[in-house]
Amino acid sequence: MANAALLTAAVVWGGSVVAQKVALGPFSPVEVSVFRGIGALGILIPLWWWQDRSVIQWSARNIGVFTALGLGVLGNHLLVLFGLQYIGAGAAGVIIGASPAITAFLSSLILKDVPFQAVWGGCALSFVGVALVSGMKPESATGGNPLLGGTLVLLALVSWALYTIGSRRAMERVSPLTVNWTTLLISILFQIPLLWIDHKAIGAGVATIPLSGWMALVYVIIFATALGQQAWLYGVSRIGPSRAGIFVNLIPVSALLLSVLILGETVGMGELAGIALILGGVWLVNRTSGSS
Repeated sequence: MANAALLTAAVVWGGSVVAQKVALGPFSPVEVSVFRGIGALGILIPLWWWQDRSVIQWSARNIGVFTALGLGVLGNHLLVLFGLQYIGAGAAGVIIGASPAITAFLSSLILKDVPFQAVWGGCALSFVGVALVSGMKPESATGGNPLLGGTLVLLALVSWALYTIGSRRAMERVSPLTVNWTTLLISILFQIPLLWIDHKAIGAGVATIPLSGWMALVYVIIFATALGQQAWLYGVSRIGPSRAGIFVNLIPVSALLLSVLILGETVGMGELAGIALILGGVWLVNRTSGSS
């Protein structure tokens, strides 16, 4: 069950990269992040009330943990969206494939569940793949700045890795569904003031938003945020962050395919070489950490 949940999360997140790129046409990054969060809460809170109804102890410790995790959600959502303004969806999806290596790297430093010497080589190989994808195309080929975009996406992965590691600890006391909606709510509260300085659809009016923009936003709300994040937390709670990270390998594949089919982006040898290096690093991390 845990493997099926993680597989679902990885596949829908690959599509989410493309959907977010489409949504960034009529919406600003902060608008996409806030609207996706509010829409997902409309699904998660009733689901939590129907299925869980766990009593949340709003102690100072829990509030601090939920706030820290909420900042991790905020960093991941916003950094990916801002990064997608400067880099193609396919390239961003390839970079996201390095997430397992980053999670294992930080987990070895923070949780010390895996010796650092067992993961550093694979992490370094994955980072080379990220650097290759981020710097392989000139700005004119992507309509932005792939180096800046790749750096922002990479920082988003660091934020998500910290969230994944921290949520494992939090889910020892509360359910994955509780962690999901509370941390998402906190991330939205921090972002709402940012709408004053970063908005597009709010100023132009909803009548200017094309059907493709609404469809992309709905996909991000239902599949990437509500379904995908809940499936991910459930899987992490069952098998741990290091083993769960391997399922992220599917994200670059689905993101690349959908970016070609939907956005008409091109896939060259650089992207393929980047995938090979990133996945090779992830394989090395899992091989060496599993044998240690």
